[in-house]
Amino acid sequence: MYKHILVAVDGSNASNLALEEAAKLAKELKAQLRIITVVEELILSGAGADYVDVNEVRKAVVHYGEDALKKAKDAAHELGVEAEAKLVQIKRFGDRVTDAIAHEADAWPADLIVIGTHGRRGFNHLLMGSVAEGVARIAAKPVLLIRGK
Repeated sequence: MYKHILVAVDGSNASNLALEEAAKLAKELKAQLRIITVVEELILSGAGADYVDVNEVRKAVVHYGEDALKKAKDAAHELGVEAEAKLVQIKRFGDRVTDAIAHEADAWPADLIVIGTHGRRGFNHLLMGSVAEGVARIAAKPVLLIRGK
């Protein structure tokens, strides 16, 4: 069955539920659990860029990702699972979060990807898109979608 479970978190309720499910599976199957957070380093240019300290924004984005990982790792520990955690940084323009998650699953190598979905529909889905849906479309590994509440 599954021996390497990768779960992507972002600090949202949906990703917290995905983490809980991934931890339950890992515990039941005696599988390794890897928690990842993908952060996009912002490229700021154009109007207003002179008023923003780009390095401070990048630091804040990375700090947010590291904090989300720490909380997720602590939550997994409370559920009885020791997990490894990895911050994945997107630094190149055009790279996407979905690609980074699928690549990380292949590189580790994961047997299963667990990811939360917000369940947006209609205009909100069109406007916001869905990382979970994108991962399910491109990943070479099975993907378990956990719907947020």
